[in-house]
Amino acid sequence: MAKCCGKESETTRVGDAVKRVALVGNPNVGKSVLFNALTGAYVTVSNYPGTSVEVSRGSAVIAGEAWQVIDTPGMYSIHTITEEERVAREILLNESPDVVVHVLDARNLERMLAMTVQLIEAGLPVILVVNIMDEAERMGLEIDLELLQKRLGIPVIAAATARKRGLDEIRAALTAYRRTAATSFNYSRLLEHDIAEVTKNMTGTYVLSPKTLALLLLQQDEEITALFKERDPDGYAALSEKVREIAYDRRESFHLDLSLERREIVRRLVKDVVLAPEKRVVTWAERLATLSVRPVTGVPLLMVVLYFGLYKFVGEFGAGTIVDLLEKQIFVDIVNPWVTAVVKGLIPWEIIQELFVGEYGIITLGIRYAVGIILPIVATFFIFFSFLEDTGYFPRLALLVDRIFKYFGMSGRAVIPMVLGFGCDTMATMVTRTLESTRERIIATLLLALAIPCSAQLGVILGLLSKAPGSLLVWGLCMLLLFIVVGILASKVMPGAPPMFYMELPPMRLPQLTNVLTKTYTRMQWYFMEILPLFILASVLLWLGKITGFFAKMVTAMTPVMASIGLPKETAVAFIFGFFRRDYGAAGLYDLQTKGLMDARQLTVAAVTLTLFIPCVAQFLVMKNERGWKTASAIGVFVSLFAYASGFLLNKLLLVTEILA
Repeated sequence: MAKCCGKESETTRVGDAVKRVALVGNPNVGKSVLFNALTGAYVTVSNYPGTSVEVSRGSAVIAGEAWQVIDTPGMYSIHTITEEERVAREILLNESPDVVVHVLDARNLERMLAMTVQLIEAGLPVILVVNIMDEAERMGLEIDLELLQKRLGIPVIAAATARKRGLDEIRAALTAYRRTAATSFNYSRLLEHDIAEVTKNMTGTYVLSPKTLALLLLQQDEEITALFKERDPDGYAALSEKVREIAYDRRESFHLDLSLERREIVRRLVKDVVLAPEKRVVTWAERLATLSVRPVTGVPLLMVVLYFGLYKFVGEFGAGTIVDLLEKQIFVDIVNPWVTAVVKGLIPWEIIQELFVGEYGIITLGIRYAVGIILPIVATFFIFFSFLEDTGYFPRLALLVDRIFKYFGMSGRAVIPMVLGFGCDTMATMVTRTLESTRERIIATLLLALAIPCSAQLGVILGLLSKAPGSLLVWGLCMLLLFIVVGILASKVMPGAPPMFYMELPPMRLPQLTNVLTKTYTRMQWYFMEILPLFILASVLLWLGKITGFFAKMVTAMTPVMASIGLPKETAVAFIFGFFRRDYGAAGLYDLQTKGLMDARQLTVAAVTLTLFIPCVAQFLVMKNERGWKTASAIGVFVSLFAYASGFLLNKLLLVTEILA
């Protein structure tokens, strides 16, 4: 935690005309949508939790005033558990925002108001935005926001930010906000006595109120405890002793008692505020949502989604139809011959010509792979992915697989980075920070590096194997089996307790076309800007390797390894490509397959081995940043050895059984 955490910053903001507003709230209540609306910027807006992994900042001019808008990760309480909650609380503690906008879901008003109470109790300048009002009204809920505003003593605004409803009212509330005395929420006599005993041992001025800090200390909040120890080492001993004494006396019931008392406070706040119909109309979306989480209906629904979304749309249409058009009919037949002629006409030296249009040329290989093969696959995957996430399906999928993921040492929440991994493993590795424990994050990172192919790699493999259903079935079964085996073994080897599972379930709804297209474009832009430089760099390095003879030596050195898993020596080229990016390697397999250099068995073994192969450069660097050099290196070595061993055993099995003969 930053050194200034929790205490008023010694640097003043005199002359700083920019005001700050921090958007806080549970995951998936519309904070990012509001951020986009206020700033005109774009952050990933998804209908599932865990999207805002880092803090997003943007500028806005509201009624002539300059504002900085801060979109924080989702948090459930001021007492933090996950990394994203810690990040959100640090914003409140370190940056002293002029206004804190708490966004909550109108359909879950009573449950989410507990955090509103904590924010007000902490002495923060709070505005409450009751969002998703359109869904609440569709359910027949009536909410008396004027009465709620009177009881809370803060501005309360109705909104449906996804429909641009309530935005003007939010802007007006920001400019008109004036800080007043915070409403006091009273606990039981015993708890109030404990709070008073702790607060009288505090010294100094802090951003959060003494009452909130006392409750955090009594909840054994490690960061707040460290804060007091650092700021007041002389007085910490007495404070620590008093906290330890009370915590010991109430060790069996404190957390439960506090939770029940806050629930009672909220119950009194919402009394006569929320009126529900005697018999609510169940919409088709709610019926579908129920079917998606029941194993009997949820698993077949998942199979349908995967078949039509991944196999038919991404595999056949993206990796088949569009790639054939771009790569073969445009690049191979038109672009490459024309560019080759131009380059040879302008550059007289053959060795320099090959840098641009040779076997490993920047244009004829690097750009052809990036634009002709990878880009259409990534585009179709992100369209499919953006469509699904906007429906609200992913949280239901997490709930569906939670019981299974427990065997792998993870909760159903880990399905979010796993699904994101099918888009880009680099992005998904960053998202693992939203998982609850270090153990769960390491296991998820390992499985992402090993058995989750990114969209481009997956699309190429689906395109390659779709014409041989037997090969595709063997590849799919191998990946599933290895995911299960490694997941179970990792959960046994890694010490630690099983994670708890909690996740917001947003409404299932028809996705908005503009949202789907915007997210697809943004992700494609990010992905393409990442892969294009790497593909060009790979082409340059391969060209250097060719003219120096180093590349030929690498192929020669890898030939025995390729032969040991039943592959021709030319396959070494695809694996060398895979060192740069695994999707680059998959594109190399595509070239070999079009040249007829591999039969069904060899193609299957190559696809399995390359899918399991060492993480690409970008993913490895993110692994290093997230998990450290030691863990990242250990995962890289394990994955490489495991990929070779799996390819070796699979080749022997296919030779003996002659399944794909």
